[in-house]
Amino acid sequence: MATLQEKRVNFNSNTVVNNTDGNLSTDSGLILVKEFMDSIGFSTLATHSLTFQDNRRYWHHDNISLLEQLLFQLIAGYATDSSASLLKEDPIFRLVLDKDGIASQASLSRFWDRITEATISQFQSLNQAIIDKARTKRNATELIIDLDSTHSDTFGNQEAANYNAHYGTNGYHPLVAFDGLTGDFLKAELRSGNVYTSNGVKTFLEPMLEHYSHTLPCTDIMVRGDSGFATPEVYDTCETYKSYYVIRLKANAKLAKLAESFVLIGDDHPWEHREVYYYSTTYQASSWEKKEACLHQIDTRCRGINVSP
Repeated sequence: MATLQEKRVNFNSNTVVNNTDGNLSTDSGLILVKEFMDSIGFSTLATHSLTFQDNRRYWHHDNISLLEQLLFQLIAGYATDSSASLLKEDPIFRLVLDKDGIASQASLSRFWDRITEATISQFQSLNQAIIDKARTKRNATELIIDLDSTHSDTFGNQEAANYNAHYGTNGYHPLVAFDGLTGDFLKAELRSGNVYTSNGVKTFLEPMLEHYSHTLPCTDIMVRGDSGFATPEVYDTCETYKSYYVIRLKANAKLAKLAESFVLIGDDHPWEHREVYYYSTTYQASSWEKKEACLHQIDTRCRGINVSP
């Protein structure tokens, strides 16, 4: 009978992963997660990066261990603190956490109370340290910063939650950034639900460009964003750090007129078929210091023009 090759994990030399027989666990994939966390020194990074408002005199579980347990629970699909009661004797959780028993729901709930605003900022530093380690292991020389905003629904009278007309619901409207090449989650910033997409984007983007220009000075960086980020704040920041940038523009009458000049439709055009052409030109708003290159997407179906700079 064919089987997977045995692999001995580094975080626990007594543990061997194979697929021969024996008891199985639906959460055994956490062993691979733990192996990755061990390879980047997650516990050490977290200990050096995070501080908590901890006034406990006696405890069974330190804050970093509680953080790891929460991460493992979320990764395995256990979204609530109360799941700890179901997992307290789970052999996989005890193995990856190196404990005889995991923390209870009450311990996890109290853990949240020890997180301050300073701790939240430190989580960003921890995330950055992990990404830097991963980029070093990959020997990555390129980075695409995909700017975006998303919406997180809230229920009740939560602080800074507001109605967002675009999403038609109450909640938060955070800024997020991903690496477009790897999918790495680069950064997030919580904002009130009623702010515009690009609100605060300069103070959000600038530290990332500053960091990567010094930490990885040979890296080619491109910033991408949809039309919500078509603002001089983004252009000027990218120009300052000599980063490439591709930002979608909102369609307007001048852009439509530019695009229309490229449309050539003959009398024998098959109206039942859709044809899309791409053209490049330059465009300069009166308030801009320089011309910007624009890519026009021309959709000639039924003589319609769809401008997508």
